Amino acid sequence: MSDKKSHAGRRIAAALAVAGLAAVFYQVVADNMPKGEVRQIEGYTPWAAETITAAETLPVQDGGRVKPLATYAGFTMLGLHGARSMKIEIPGKGETTLKPVPWMLDVLFRPRLAVQQPTFRVDNSAALEAIGVKPRGKRDRYSYADIESGREKLDALSQSYAKIEKEKRDPLQNQVLDLEANVRTYESLLGYFSFARFGVSMQGSAEGGGEDKRADLSAMMFATTTPEIRKQIDQSRSGGAPVDPRFENLIRQVVDASNLAKHGLMILPPVDPLDKTWKSAGNAIMEVVDGTAKDPKTSIEDVSALESLARSINTDEAAFRDELVSFSQKSTQRATARGEGKKIGMEATYNRKNWFLYALVFFLMGSVAALGMGAFGKNTAGRVCFWITLTSSGAGLAYCIIAITMRCVIMWRPPIGNLYDTVVFIAAAVVTLSLIIEWLVPRRFALGIAPVLGALLIVLARRFELGDAKDHMDPLVAVLNSNYWLTIHVITITLGYSAGLLGAFLSTGYVLMRGLDLDDGDEALRRALTRVVYGMICFTSFLSLVGTVLGGIWANDSWGRFWGWDPKENGALLIVLWTLSILHARLGGFLREWGLHLASVFTAIVVTFSWWHVNFLGVGLHNYGFTSGKDTIWTFYRCMTAILLFGFCAMLNEKSRQKPPVATDDKG
Repeated sequence: MSDKKSHAGRRIAAALAVAGLAAVFYQVVADNMPKGEVRQIEGYTPWAAETITAAETLPVQDGGRVKPLATYAGFTMLGLHGARSMKIEIPGKGETTLKPVPWMLDVLFRPRLAVQQPTFRVDNSAALEAIGVKPRGKRDRYSYADIESGREKLDALSQSYAKIEKEKRDPLQNQVLDLEANVRTYESLLGYFSFARFGVSMQGSAEGGGEDKRADLSAMMFATTTPEIRKQIDQSRSGGAPVDPRFENLIRQVVDASNLAKHGLMILPPVDPLDKTWKSAGNAIMEVVDGTAKDPKTSIEDVSALESLARSINTDEAAFRDELVSFSQKSTQRATARGEGKKIGMEATYNRKNWFLYALVFFLMGSVAALGMGAFGKNTAGRVCFWITLTSSGAGLAYCIIAITMRCVIMWRPPIGNLYDTVVFIAAAVVTLSLIIEWLVPRRFALGIAPVLGALLIVLARRFELGDAKDHMDPLVAVLNSNYWLTIHVITITLGYSAGLLGAFLSTGYVLMRGLDLDDGDEALRRALTRVVYGMICFTSFLSLVGTVLGGIWANDSWGRFWGWDPKENGALLIVLWTLSILHARLGGFLREWGLHLASVFTAIVVTFSWWHVNFLGVGLHNYGFTSGKDTIWTFYRCMTAILLFGFCAMLNEKSRQKPPVATDDKG
């Protein structure tokens, strides 16, 4: 009877776990994919694979480093669209999916098609109603053409809301400000090549009643380098002798064109090796017109090359691709000569392969197999699930290690430098520790938890990347720019987080297993699990203590004090004090199996507060890690608290059943 109860309990627990995982990932998908019809784009032609490949490695300076266009396009699309893919429908040809690089090529070189694409994710339809645009639904995606009618009012509202202190703004005001910032970013890309598409109008040059002739802007730039034209420009600015109105009109057109191309793509490497900042097309234009260009000849040649590139799209895609390859090669050569962009090819490969997505797929497969392993026990089906779990976990870990290693080589620094890095590093660390435990203590409980934790952490990383929409391989802030201390202190602390979280989730498994009577009273299994959790607590305590001391040394080196009661420092100290308390209580006999595991479950809350929650406080010197969005962390706290309450009730229930019966007097 007990055996039947145990097997039934396993199946019920597995079914509940599957339902829970399905609910979690459904919410993730629903959050990332607002409802809405796929937009039809009349006359759209997909870019050839060769063109996309050529564009991927075009060097761009952004966020303080030189990176491929693929990276820039990916994070720009993520920030505006809320995803790195977009579905559109081509009438008569069906649906197609746009990835970041084709989308960016459309925005830059085919703006008439781009403005019809559903680029902007809007989570609060009230923001559209506020600017006079009819919403399609509460949460949907909109094209620039949809929003354009409310652009003027959007600008006016955003200027008004920007004057309100950030803490006092309501959600609608924040959504309006975000939408205006996104629209402005998009417009800077949409109009970037306007100077190449339209050139400048030569006022008074019309013949026979026709339109004024147009000239290349690069030709106008060249003209400004001649002494006669230079003299007129100087006179115009000094307010001296009157200048020909036609010439003033030309100068105004040049300034307007340069302003449209001033922001967005920084794709022109400077000639001066001491100049660290790349130039946009607008910067190059204005420097020549202002007479401040150090090498006007090169700037004019760059603008002329961009004009040829933008106009070649009117011929055919093959001609455009040739111009693109030529420009990219010249730009890459100049970047290489400056010692920049050496890892552009590797980074383009990293973006294309999407290693963490494949890791997530394998971890999900392993999670399902792990549930089957727990449900079927040690029969044939259980053994098959065991090998699937082991293989999937190993494959997911391999993909994580490849991705983290590539990131280290691309960034040329240790694997952890920001909050995103910690998530993927902890994912790899907990799976590695789980597999080591399974090798040392082959009882399947560590293997079962490995893919589940791996999957949840990769999902967390993807959600964080979506919410942050920033390139996490950009250079570190000055206080973190120390490879030695990043390696010694940060990795030590993060490994402590990993051990603490793994121990807590193993204890969660113990609480559910014993509370639901899933282990059929297997004392050997309980003791093995308890020994492993005790070891994880010891490991957490050691790593956190050493990491905290090393952090103090780093603080003394960077900030001139060893300890300053910074929230991050206090969080690390909390982990040390809590784990030491558990170990002392265990040694003193105050905590036995139930007590040890319940304390270990609470360790997850302590670790999460130190690792993640202190970033929400907005104070302290660790401001490199601040982020927003607290819903996920509060949900986690509630779940762990529910586990604690369940375990406490199960412990009391078990002890009440073990009490001897009260003696009665039979003599009457």
